[in-house]
Amino acid sequence: MKKQTKINTNTEEKAKTDDKKSKWTAILYPESLPEDWQEILKMTGLRCAVSPLHDRDFTAIGEPKKPHYHLILCYPGPTTYKCVCRITHEKLCGSMPQEIEDVRGLYRYFTHKDDANKAQYDENDIKVFNGFNINDFTELTKSEIDEIKNRIVRFIREKSITEYADLIDIFQDENMKSEFIVAASNTIFFTKYIASRRHSKMTPGGKMLADFREKNNENE
Repeated sequence: MKKQTKINTNTEEKAKTDDKKSKWTAILYPESLPEDWQEILKMTGLRCAVSPLHDRDFTAIGEPKKPHYHLILCYPGPTTYKCVCRITHEKLCGSMPQEIEDVRGLYRYFTHKDDANKAQYDENDIKVFNGFNINDFTELTKSEIDEIKNRIVRFIREKSITEYADLIDIFQDENMKSEFIVAASNTIFFTKYIASRRHSKMTPGGKMLADFREKNNENE
């Protein structure tokens, strides 16, 4: 009788455990996380980011998904799957890790920024640890910078900001990362804009503009 050749079913799993990448992701479930999970992430010393709690997601057939977080872990150099598992699976009781190539793409997925059909989450609810900064991985595009600048201008008007230093302090204190970077990189523009607004309030032209806006609001 011919002896059957035994197939090594562990080959694929072994290849996975031997993989070495520097950027990894995993899914974390609130009910499984240890109470000190944020401290655990800090103690790793790794740059990492955690999405807002995804508690309004649905499957392709319309069933609600279990509330979960998405995690990005960034190592200083290539690291094995097995090593990453010690953090994501053993310490945080999350899913098995997966390697990622596009950190920025996953970061945008944290809030479903590129998919209006999915629940939208607040970027300010993203938690970062150990100096993680999404701009370290890629530069903002010109259109993104323009969008953020417009957002900052509206913020200045709505909050009646009169000093550039106050603007920077608010962005830093409120952890408004993208706004802080754009405002700090466009100091002359925002300094002159704020100074001009402050000056215009003391001129006849500025009063006319204020009266026009007030009248416009009354007609809406």
